Amino acid sequence: MGTLSVFLDVPFTKESGNPLDYYKDDLHPQKVLLGHEGCQTDAGEAWLPPVVQRILLQISRDPTLNHEYLPELGIYEYTRAATELAIGKESRALLENRAGGVHTIGGTGALWIGAEFLFRWYKPRFSPTVLYIAEPQWDSHGCMFQVAGFKDIRPYRYWNPINLTIDIEAFLKTMQRAPTGSIVFLHAPEEIGLKPKEWEAVAAVMEKKQLFPFFNIENQGLASGNLDKDAWALRHFVGQGFELLCAQSFSKTFGLYDELVGNLIVVTKNSETLIKIHSQLGRQIATTWWSPPSLGARVIGMVLNSPALLYEWKLSLQMVVKRLMLIREKLKEKLRILGTPGSWEHLTDQSGICSFIGLRFSQGEFLRKEKHIYLFENQQINISSINSKNLDYVAQSIHEAVVATSFGDYF
Repeated sequence: MGTLSVFLDVPFTKESGNPLDYYKDDLHPQKVLLGHEGCQTDAGEAWLPPVVQRILLQISRDPTLNHEYLPELGIYEYTRAATELAIGKESRALLENRAGGVHTIGGTGALWIGAEFLFRWYKPRFSPTVLYIAEPQWDSHGCMFQVAGFKDIRPYRYWNPINLTIDIEAFLKTMQRAPTGSIVFLHAPEEIGLKPKEWEAVAAVMEKKQLFPFFNIENQGLASGNLDKDAWALRHFVGQGFELLCAQSFSKTFGLYDELVGNLIVVTKNSETLIKIHSQLGRQIATTWWSPPSLGARVIGMVLNSPALLYEWKLSLQMVVKRLMLIREKLKEKLRILGTPGSWEHLTDQSGICSFIGLRFSQGEFLRKEKHIYLFENQQINISSINSKNLDYVAQSIHEAVVATSFGDYF
């Protein structure tokens, strides 16, 4: 045999959009990562609801549990409760047995299985199928749909980076120009807060153009602190009679990052179609990961199916949301006191874990190179990454970045 590897031409790749890569390599003592993927505590640790800690201990001591493979579609008690959480227990789609969930390996697994299913089976009368993805999710999710087989993937904009406001008109114009039958990947709850009237306008245009919604719900309960309010957009689409898919993730809301628990919700016109789709999704899963892991889903299922545990979990979410809003208020106030140029009202106009900070690319580069502060590539930050130890440093650094670039001293 030769000494050269048959993989000689495989190039090294470093995911440039992941700030963690740069943060790990930085030895500076004041470095700050504002691009955490999960929800952080004030101590800079991954947040875990107390109720989840207790249930994990309870499950580990339960002698009745076995470790057999789960069915391809997962634990029904979990997927049913998760689907109810998203579209509502009283949803007609659920009562008519035309909505159901599929247990996946995280929200990413739900996205992948959904994308692959749509590429194989979504056959509108108008082809080829065009897929629309919001600009902030372009890099993270666009590649997944591309690997699944979609060729024509186009961006849409709902955030104006100049005015630092929602650009609903641009969003609607893109939908109005979209080819009939296109798929639209929608992110809800929106951290920037599309209002119900704006979601109604989006749904009306999509219904007229026969566009197919694929929702992504990662942080239900962490935007407003109200689970029902955060699910309003999805429930409106379901109530309007749309057939749709929804990728649901519980990593941040339950702190189970290492368990990766997701749910792919399918809503159809009738129960017969749902049964057929579930059969195909079961086959996909059997050839992808065979069987989903059980621990995280058992924890979530126990919480969602117990009124007392559910109430405790809701209180935990509300406490996190209050802390996030307080951080936003404090950061805005410190920038005001420093006299930082520009308006910073957008910090408190948004909600949830992630936020458009309102900085230009050059200002983000200033933070990275001069202040050792790392943001997401789209200039979003994880608000929970700011804590009592780094708040002053982050505010001062943002001030310096804005001042330096405003007067042309940088780039």
